[in-house]
Amino acid sequence: VNACVDVVLSGVKLLEALGIEPGDGKNHAVLNSRQDLKEAFAHFMEKGAAAERFFSDAESFHHIARTASEYPGAQLYVGGNAALIGQKLATNPDLKILLCGPVGPKLHELLDDNVVVPPESMQERDEFHLILEYQAGEKWGEVRAPSANRFIFSHDLSNGALNMLEVFVSSLDEFQPDLVVLSGLHMMEGQSKEMRQRRLMEAVASISDIPTDIPIHLELASMTDQDFMSNIIHQQVFPLVNSIGLNEQELLFLTQSASGPHASLVSWSGVPDVGVVSDILFWILKEHRKTAERASDLTRIHFHTLAYHILVTVDGYWGNQVAAVAAGARAAGTQACATETIDTGKVFLKAPLEFVTSQIESSSKISLNPDEPVVHWHREGISFHFTPVLVCKDPVRTVGLGDAISAEGLLYSEVYPQ
Repeated sequence: VNACVDVVLSGVKLLEALGIEPGDGKNHAVLNSRQDLKEAFAHFMEKGAAAERFFSDAESFHHIARTASEYPGAQLYVGGNAALIGQKLATNPDLKILLCGPVGPKLHELLDDNVVVPPESMQERDEFHLILEYQAGEKWGEVRAPSANRFIFSHDLSNGALNMLEVFVSSLDEFQPDLVVLSGLHMMEGQSKEMRQRRLMEAVASISDIPTDIPIHLELASMTDQDFMSNIIHQQVFPLVNSIGLNEQELLFLTQSASGPHASLVSWSGVPDVGVVSDILFWILKEHRKTAERASDLTRIHFHTLAYHILVTVDGYWGNQVAAVAAGARAAGTQACATETIDTGKVFLKAPLEFVTSQIESSSKISLNPDEPVVHWHREGISFHFTPVLVCKDPVRTVGLGDAISAEGLLYSEVYPQ
């Protein structure tokens, strides 16, 4: 239920246009000023890590947003995980997509014709999200980016309050979907704790109204509040959804928030270790999957990182995993390079060619075979499908890659009727 207009431009150039001098990096959970923006941008640029933050000062944000959207070379795109997933699915001519998010005039103009927006979702002003990109090796003062990535921030109150969730759920009766995709919970971090808790309870009540025969996929995104994440996992949202999509930052934050395996790991160094990743994925499904004793629906996780993807499913609920995980990896390569098909001259392999499937228990060692790039292994009724990604050497656009990957993976996934 989150939708906005993404303004994509060079982070360094915007900060220069705003007259912000380079300086030391420092993480901020919420940005309250230009100083906080400068420090948070430097902090994440130095790590080459993606992050998303709420900018609390409305007036200052609107000034920055105006400067960004009028900057020569700035590009305006459909934004928000829900709108991006909808837009990706809408490229399939046989699909109709219902999108409920705050849709302003610019966003409405950018959306695909196959995307249906109910009148209650329309609003007079667009929500803008600023996406500050940087390239591998790019410098800002003393900071040098080890890899290409982006820093996202917004002052977005209607997405932050999940304003359109009830409109969405009430529209489903008429729309009769085959699949529901939810995203935008991370946007609630800009709310006060009380407001957020109340809104989460209302969201859970709404999601519970969705008929149980419709599979629900939840797309996670960058978060900073461990208590909020813990609530989403343990008490409220995880038991209601069938499938989750997430990246390496979100996976690590999730295990830290819920004291799962490898929770003491502060951050990834280089390509995330496959054994560590699969331990955490296994733990999530083992702890929260559907069983006879547990009122949960969770049976699928699609994990994506730059170098590889893993699709993890509880046996008996999903099919066509090989095609689904491969399609997600192909979408990553084509979208990042902005090509119709994979251009082998523009991509390279970053995945480990050998890895172990667990760092906790006795595990098998796997060597990749180029003729059969999707590798499969099994652990206590849970299947893992791993594929390397052909990584774009000079990415044209990194925004929305995770959403495109998850959408494509869902499109190829087969749900077994229960």
